[in-house]
Amino acid sequence: MSFLKVAENSDFPIQNLPYGVFSTAGNPIHRIGVAIGDQILDLSIVKHLFTGPVLSSSQHVFTQPTLNSFMALGRDAWREARAFLQKLLSANEPALRDNKELRKKAFISQDLATMHLPADIGDYTDFYSSRQHATNVGVMFRGKDNALMSNWLYLPVGYHGRASSVVVSGTPVRRPLGQMKPDDTRDIQKWEYVPLGPFLGKSFGTTISPWVVTMEALLPFVVANPVQDPTPLPYLQSEDPYTFDINLFVSIKGEEMAEKATICRTNFKNMYWTMKQQLAHHTINGCNIRPGDLLASGTISGHSPENFGSMLELSWKGTKAIDLGSGHNRKFLQDGDEVILTGFCQGNGYRVGFGECAGKVLPAVQTY
Repeated sequence: MSFLKVAENSDFPIQNLPYGVFSTAGNPIHRIGVAIGDQILDLSIVKHLFTGPVLSSSQHVFTQPTLNSFMALGRDAWREARAFLQKLLSANEPALRDNKELRKKAFISQDLATMHLPADIGDYTDFYSSRQHATNVGVMFRGKDNALMSNWLYLPVGYHGRASSVVVSGTPVRRPLGQMKPDDTRDIQKWEYVPLGPFLGKSFGTTISPWVVTMEALLPFVVANPVQDPTPLPYLQSEDPYTFDINLFVSIKGEEMAEKATICRTNFKNMYWTMKQQLAHHTINGCNIRPGDLLASGTISGHSPENFGSMLELSWKGTKAIDLGSGHNRKFLQDGDEVILTGFCQGNGYRVGFGECAGKVLPAVQTY
């Protein structure tokens, strides 16, 4: 338990302690902080307290404007930092609890902070690792008998995304403009992805939460990996469970709506390919991964319609309306709609959450 008061439904109890980059009106410098309850602990203020065997000589990483340098230190540094922060913020540790002057400098209300991208993202890869999602899309576009492509059960399918278009939560996303067929196939992505994969339909905006939750915080929520048939090749095999019970939600709030409407409730454990398998396949050819690189799971769908993770599935390619309540519905997103993604792991009396990931759809800019 922390000496700071943390609400039971907060995303950020002492069991979480995610990292982010923030600034304030009084100090526009981007700096690294840790979320605890509704507060941010400014690590640039308390960096001198990191005196462990790894971080004592690397305190400078907490004065950087991004997390890249800290990420580059490796797992020993991450584990040491987490253990120290949990001790520093605990109810029975006086170093910060009883130092009123240091506390006044070190803590900032999240309401007073502006959040920024937590890292310089050099590369971005998006995977396609939910079997139900891939099956649903395949049924829509190729029919039930040819739903999954022949390679899907043998390797984690992915594509190289546009790192420069990754934005932090709260940043509006402008509707893409591109070629669309005039018939009922209507979709930019479907028309142009053959034969080399997604292009304009996937390169205009990717919204991420400002908070980076550590794997150590997620380990209490690990569950058994899915049974994979056929058995993957040896480099993709692992006996260690690396699937996680993370509740995921998607909501929409239109400009005409008084409240947001939750349209999807799914779970990260619906992934077929694990994060370890994704990374193993990504690097098997010698591809180098750098600190700050972003790897995404892709859409995650469950087996029931309310667990479908995309509007493509929820509206079944625009053939049925999604009920948003109070007489509102959607088949596709409209200009002005705000999409809100949230996720959390539920513990005994606490939750480990990822914060809000939200963006409003702006109209496309007509250029032709």
